[in-house]
Amino acid sequence: MTAAETERGWILGVGIAVLDIVNLVDAYPREDDEVRALSQRTVRGGNVSNTLSVLRQFGHRCDWIGTLADDAGAALIADDLDRRGIGRGFAVTLPGTRTPTSYITLSRATGSRTIVHYRDLPELTAGDFAAVSLEGCEWVHFEGRDPAETARMIEQVRRVRPGLPISVEIEKPRPQIERLLDGAAVLIFSRAFACASGHGDPLGFLREYAARCAADLCILPWGAQGAYALARGAEPVFSPAHALPAPVDTLAAGDVFNAAAIDALLRGLGVADMLLHANRIAGHKCGREGLDGLAESARDAGLL
Repeated sequence: MTAAETERGWILGVGIAVLDIVNLVDAYPREDDEVRALSQRTVRGGNVSNTLSVLRQFGHRCDWIGTLADDAGAALIADDLDRRGIGRGFAVTLPGTRTPTSYITLSRATGSRTIVHYRDLPELTAGDFAAVSLEGCEWVHFEGRDPAETARMIEQVRRVRPGLPISVEIEKPRPQIERLLDGAAVLIFSRAFACASGHGDPLGFLREYAARCAADLCILPWGAQGAYALARGAEPVFSPAHALPAPVDTLAAGDVFNAAAIDALLRGLGVADMLLHANRIAGHKCGREGLDGLAESARDAGLL
């Protein structure tokens, strides 16, 4: 059965789409080493656009809004979004610009990835976002970039569609990032953000940030150790990671976790079941390369 035949609801994703050049190596090189790549692939990346790729496989209608350059890289991104059935009619093309590119080294020995990212493409503005009709939309997911503009977009959603669920991924410390702590129903923090905030204790971080924000639910994936969540007025919930013999490819695992969490919440699952679902799908992704066929593979493995 195709995604279109099982379409569940419309999710709008707001963030960046990039060109990922992924080199697979036996092991990560030392400084000043010269090594040969075992393979290379060029694919569309970007946190939100990856999340939409998985949500589309789960049967949701998905649209992406962000900025695009007008070069060959942007054409590849557009073709890939079209191939996956992800709408891009809201995207803003900026003439004379270059596509953001991530140069990724993936270690076969550990499954871990190291990323060097180059970007000079301007971010989406709140004025761009204001042109989007949210009629019929069931969820809006933001990548926590350019906090000032993103906060204005969130305010627009709340004004135009009060009660429409909003989630925000807060991945990295950025100037004015605190502006994104209010307005969203769901905040998904990264382990890197928690550690950069001075927290090695996930529960301590969640309690502190839940007290500082207005979100109904704060989620904190913690890599191979599992994931934590704290709903307002409730006790924290922990779910262990999905066990794997050995990781193959951890690239985009966090984006997959976010997709599975949003899918679970849209389907009305409770916090514990949401974490279990997200951990299973993200862990399963780490055991295989790329995002193609992820949902079908997870179903075959009895995880969906």
